[in-house]
Amino acid sequence: MTRRERVIAALNHQETDIIPYQIDMTHQAWEKMVEFYGDNNFTIGMGNHFASVYYDGDNVPIPGKDGYFKDDFGVVWNRNGADKDIGVVEQFLIPEPTMEGYKFPKVPVERIHERCRYVMEHQVEDKFRLGAIGFSLFERAWTLTGMENLLEYMITDPDFVVELLDTITAYNMDVMNIFLEYDFDCIHFGDDWGQQQGLIMGPKLWRKFIKPQLAKMYALAKDNGRYVSQHSCGDIQEVYPDLIEIGLNMHQTFQPEIFDIHKIKSMYGDKLTFWGGISTQRLMPFATPEELVETAKEIMQVVGRGGGYICAPTHGIPGDVPAENIHALIEFMKGQG
Repeated sequence: MTRRERVIAALNHQETDIIPYQIDMTHQAWEKMVEFYGDNNFTIGMGNHFASVYYDGDNVPIPGKDGYFKDDFGVVWNRNGADKDIGVVEQFLIPEPTMEGYKFPKVPVERIHERCRYVMEHQVEDKFRLGAIGFSLFERAWTLTGMENLLEYMITDPDFVVELLDTITAYNMDVMNIFLEYDFDCIHFGDDWGQQQGLIMGPKLWRKFIKPQLAKMYALAKDNGRYVSQHSCGDIQEVYPDLIEIGLNMHQTFQPEIFDIHKIKSMYGDKLTFWGGISTQRLMPFATPEELVETAKEIMQVVGRGGGYICAPTHGIPGDVPAENIHALIEFMKGQG
């Protein structure tokens, strides 16, 4: 099977010759592995199953301000703290529950086309292809308003929240329409809703504000014959039935420290494909390489049964994971079968 065929089979809940996998890492972890291997191009031989174009508003360094970046939405990110990949928002651009005074950017059409063309011409090989939008809804909204403010507005100013999310969704659908001009297999959305236990805003408010917008975006993908994948960290199992109802095919990231993987596999394994499972929170930074591989085998046996599984770390591997552990996981994934 090709890697693309393997992922499609998994999405259709069919067992495959090996479990498809995807190992992504933060820039800090990537730098660590470049030093470990002595090779800037070590990822080429990893055997990852996905090729993707990713758009999250982009971040451009601000001249004269080390560690500060500005995205297309005007948000300034400070990466001088512990988080060197995303950072924290310096100042919220919509400090009151009104859209007056803030103008949404235009979609960078040619920039996204260039990325799509590059991936289609140089990186696809036999991989499963994703067009991905990060910070796709709730996250994009709170980066503009502040999370605490946005949650408050869901109670005090619901019309404003709907207007803001409508505008973000329209923007995302314009990005999606660019992706849909290319031979992508799947549209992937990044948006964190979960905590260690339950949803940040709770299921009632999620269904009121988030679900209707997702339904629009998922429908655009599905109507054009594409699979739909959703990233959310944390415990979102309360809304799995809702996500299945509106067309979700795959959930990333599937965190074993949060989910009972046996229970969730038995309840939803014939309806959802799970992408993740190898904990970057409690396993990868602390286990020995041997413990890591044994745990990966156990998870693959449970979640991979009957298809429906993409084995992966539960997030981009962070910089605190030992290089030996990353190497062990890569070699184990490559050596399946």
